[in-house]
Amino acid sequence: MGYSLGDSQNSLTRLVIINLIVFITLALCRAYFFFFYQDTAQIEQIFRQQILQWFALPGQFQQLLYRPWTLLSAMFTNVGVWMVLGNMLWLWAFGFIFQDLSGNRKIIALYLYGGVAGSLGYLLASFILPDATSAGLFYGAAPSVMAVAIATTMLSPYYRLFPQLMGGFPLWVLTVVYVLVSVATKPLQQPLSYLPLLAGGAMGFVFMQLIRMGYDLSDWMNRIFDWANDLFNPEKPKQKKAGIKEIHFYKATRKPFDKKPRLTQERIDALLEKIHQKGMDSLTQEEKEFLERASQSNS
Repeated sequence: MGYSLGDSQNSLTRLVIINLIVFITLALCRAYFFFFYQDTAQIEQIFRQQILQWFALPGQFQQLLYRPWTLLSAMFTNVGVWMVLGNMLWLWAFGFIFQDLSGNRKIIALYLYGGVAGSLGYLLASFILPDATSAGLFYGAAPSVMAVAIATTMLSPYYRLFPQLMGGFPLWVLTVVYVLVSVATKPLQQPLSYLPLLAGGAMGFVFMQLIRMGYDLSDWMNRIFDWANDLFNPEKPKQKKAGIKEIHFYKATRKPFDKKPRLTQERIDALLEKIHQKGMDSLTQEEKEFLERASQSNS
């Protein structure tokens, strides 16, 4: 079953909403200064000094020690309509496919890993060549979106987009377009400004490679999310002590319901190609279960 952006359990929806809430909050803060100042340059300077610096990542490690939360907040901070619009459209384009193929519990972790990698890449760039980060602040969802884009492409590079239009085109073509657009919009006089994007894309690659090897980096994060949701959920039924019957005679061996990835021909073909190149042992347990479900549905 697919997802829609109106689904309350859609992790992609939550990421978009958080980004939009932060954007609207910053836009209202900037608008507030127009009541007191007339000069646009002065407003921009005051906005950066008094508001934006508490959301964006500073360019020096020493300043990061005083604002450590910016390592996370920077990836949700988009300033300007075109910045938030572009990032959210690309996030939806790749995130919808990723979530449709892999389920609902990996995209938030992937987004956070990509954002942290991009922030660390920016700090590394400022350390290597301070002139490359003369603006002093780093913000934006671009590294996180790049991580989602690369991970989605690795998951199913030949996923067909718009198949009704002359057969459509594979996903990797869209990824190439996105990478070219992202690189073209960066200032040429600051070459190290590409490093956060590179770090985000590398994290997306590593994330998927580890999953293929059987290591899911989203597991520990999902356990924390589940614990937090249960902690603040007043409707959660209280657990009662199991009786003798439940302990000795009614032990359930079947796992609770878990949302499984949708069966698609693109994913099946990708796994069969992986078996052809690396053998059956290269598949993770999740991938083996996916192929088993596919074989049962075709029988």
